[in-house]
Amino acid sequence: MTYVMTDVEADGPCPGDYSMICFGAVLVEEGLGRTFYARLRPVSEKWLPEALAVSGFTREETLAFGEPKAEMERFAAWLKENVKGRPAFISDNNGFDWQFINWYFWRFTGGNPFGHSSTNLGSLYKGMVKDAFQNFKHLRKTKHSHNPVDDAMGNAEALLEMKRLGLKIRL
Repeated sequence: MTYVMTDVEADGPCPGDYSMICFGAVLVEEGLGRTFYARLRPVSEKWLPEALAVSGFTREETLAFGEPKAEMERFAAWLKENVKGRPAFISDNNGFDWQFINWYFWRFTGGNPFGHSSTNLGSLYKGMVKDAFQNFKHLRKTKHSHNPVDDAMGNAEALLEMKRLGLKIRL
């Protein structure tokens, strides 16, 4: 199993009604050298200006982004090429990120290479340190910028640091 740290930026709170604007992924391995990035054209006329503003893109810019089907097929091909075995989805906020990636995979490719489960990085850290009030974000090296590759990279760095601190995980 290979952990794929993923981060999503969207123009609203849920897929279908709103759109995933861009996402990034990083294979969690020493060196963190394999990354993926996609920008997707909106699938809905609905969007929330304050949500879209987080991504740094304008609505007009997003309308020129790639076709969602082509971008999800490209991500599936990247996963197949770079992951041995089944990829494992992990993110800082898997309740948000997972819903978009899962919906887009099913909607545009007919299946999700990640299967039916995901892991929340924050919950993993809380369990590791046995304290539900702790936060892993101090373990990041890459600044959290809302560029999804940067954010996935910082979270992947945190997971590698958790391993160095004693988390039993196969990477």
